[in-house]
Amino acid sequence: MEFPSSLIVSVSGIRGRVGIDLNPEIIAGFAAQFGSFVRRQGWGDHLAIARDSRLSGPAFVRAATAGLQAVGCRVSDLGLVPTPTALLEIQDRELSGGIVVTASHNPREWNALKLASPEGAFLTPEQGAEFLEAIRSDKPAAYVHGELGAAETVPGAADRHIERVLGQQLIDPAVIGERGFRLVLDCTRGAGGVIMPALLERLGCEFVGIDMEPDGRFTREPEPVPQNLTELCRRVPLEGADLGMAVDPDADRLALVDESGRAIGEDFTLALATRLVLGHHAGPVVANLSTSQVVETVCQRAGAAYRQSAVGEANVAKMMREVGAVVGGEGNGGVIMPALHYTRDAPLAVALILQLLAETGRGLAEIVAEFPQYCIVKDRFPRSEAGLGDRVEAIKRAFPGAEVDQRDGVHLRWRERGMWLHCRPSGTEPILRVIAEGPRQAESEVRRLVAEAGSILGSS
Repeated sequence: MEFPSSLIVSVSGIRGRVGIDLNPEIIAGFAAQFGSFVRRQGWGDHLAIARDSRLSGPAFVRAATAGLQAVGCRVSDLGLVPTPTALLEIQDRELSGGIVVTASHNPREWNALKLASPEGAFLTPEQGAEFLEAIRSDKPAAYVHGELGAAETVPGAADRHIERVLGQQLIDPAVIGERGFRLVLDCTRGAGGVIMPALLERLGCEFVGIDMEPDGRFTREPEPVPQNLTELCRRVPLEGADLGMAVDPDADRLALVDESGRAIGEDFTLALATRLVLGHHAGPVVANLSTSQVVETVCQRAGAAYRQSAVGEANVAKMMREVGAVVGGEGNGGVIMPALHYTRDAPLAVALILQLLAETGRGLAEIVAEFPQYCIVKDRFPRSEAGLGDRVEAIKRAFPGAEVDQRDGVHLRWRERGMWLHCRPSGTEPILRVIAEGPRQAESEVRRLVAEAGSILGSS
């Protein structure tokens, strides 16, 4: 199957700019190839499809549905729901897999297809590689000659997701409700608007909403990083709220703002959720190589084993299965708890954070102050056709004396200094990401690491 050279094709699916490198024809053909792959794997022929709120979503769902039907697959359309809602539905209904039409945190002109297995999780790296090999070969999709696969609309997935979250052993809605939380919630006009209000109401919380309409007309850059949360930070103290919460357009990532209006950074979402889980259940924890050391600190204090994987939900989930982790995720605000499913889940993260605050009887700022204060700096740089290429060796030479990990780009760590640097090609945008972290008092050195690495990556 031929793709535009600018389209991002990876083990997790395809991602591109609507009308430039992504259109209904490409969507239908790619979906047909995935449907054929699912059937060849022996997983069955009944797939789910879902979307976030992006304006191109309805047309792309119709195109993907047509592609799946053309290869004999039955399709259950879950409608506009968060990504974790769709994946949980695949798991609980024991479907053959699914497609989620979402570009997650990317700007509004982007969209994507994310691919799920019957486990209700994104394809493993191995499954994704096998699928990529299939679509890059000359083997055509197995189109049927005769009656097409059936399609149906399946409502209520968000409500079922809420019930599953509230049914987790760790979550006690009565305890949370007694605390009487008041929040400000920013759903950035994404899929979070179809689940977060009902979840908070069930947890006995009062909230003020920002951009709750799930119409895809983003009023800010949708990634829930501190620089994009200025309105949420302003509103939290103005509304006398206990905290603020923000999700990305497909509601698999959660970011927090404390009662003073300070965005505490996405890494604390996983750190706080991990603290709650480890307080109830012993077991290993997995996060990716770009995750703050604050998560490792939580594990050390609880006596839990801590492992790091390559970046990407599929990589984290794979290692979580291998080591029997009780919780894990990514430093971008993604929390995975296997007791529910192996998927980053912002509604679950909301309940876990509120449960922690309710159990401790303390405010968010007070709990965050208990942890070592790190400075984490994240930047992006243009990506050449070669990606990191020979720049990896140049970076290793420029920063000697480090532990080197090359599973995902190049990761350098200086344990005695409490510092690390990670340079890697993005899997969701045509850029190189550079992230560094160190003690708060060493902020200037952390910023120098990022700037120097960026300079090396940009050199010819």
